[in-house]
Amino acid sequence: MSNPRVALFATCLTDTLYPETAKAVVRLLERLGCTVDFPLEQTCCGQLHFNTGYADEARSLAHRYAEVFEGYDYVVAPSGSCAGMVRETHPGLCGSSVPVERTFELSEFLVDVLGVTDVGAYFPHRVTYHPTCHSLRMLGVGEKPLRLLRQVRGLELVELPQAEQCCGFGGTFALKNAETSTAMLADKMRCVQDTGAQVVTAGDNSCLMHISGGLSRLRTGVRGIHLAEILASTEEQPWVATP
Repeated sequence: MSNPRVALFATCLTDTLYPETAKAVVRLLERLGCTVDFPLEQTCCGQLHFNTGYADEARSLAHRYAEVFEGYDYVVAPSGSCAGMVRETHPGLCGSSVPVERTFELSEFLVDVLGVTDVGAYFPHRVTYHPTCHSLRMLGVGEKPLRLLRQVRGLELVELPQAEQCCGFGGTFALKNAETSTAMLADKMRCVQDTGAQVVTAGDNSCLMHISGGLSRLRTGVRGIHLAEILASTEEQPWVATP
């Protein structure tokens, strides 16, 4: 499909805390020929509610999602966690719908729908990639983010030891099981530091917030940067660190 009409599902955490990621998705998709819209009526996917036992509230949000994103060719989210909630859980809450069936995490949309791995990005840094649990186990994105990163000019990609091990965030898990979460984070940070990477990237800002927050407190100098921001970076419009 040429010039597909795409809706950006920014997700709560990205919209509230990491708006630069959402902007990067728009720049990237428009550069690749998509028409991108940001429906202002969008809200939460309901994952927080569903995971804490509020199924009725989650069901209402699932219905709203289907209504808000009706009419678009595709819905793209910079989050495997939220995209997984929509695709795998929404049908059980309110039945399937076109928006649900056409919701994609960013890397799978680029590789599987647009059919590209070289997006024209430039990012001259040493980078390691953390595969987040929902993207890996629920959506099965597999090697797609790595295929995209390998095509970024100037980027040195280094393998993350024990990459498939959870970082310990898990949404409410980090609150309910803080000590376990912290221990898991310590393991993940040690693996990141062992790579000598300047940047750790992932497809979910929630996990990156957890990992980069810990790395920052240790004053390691390693930054957490969402995959979208790396892929949106070019020589003409390079990634610029925000405070």
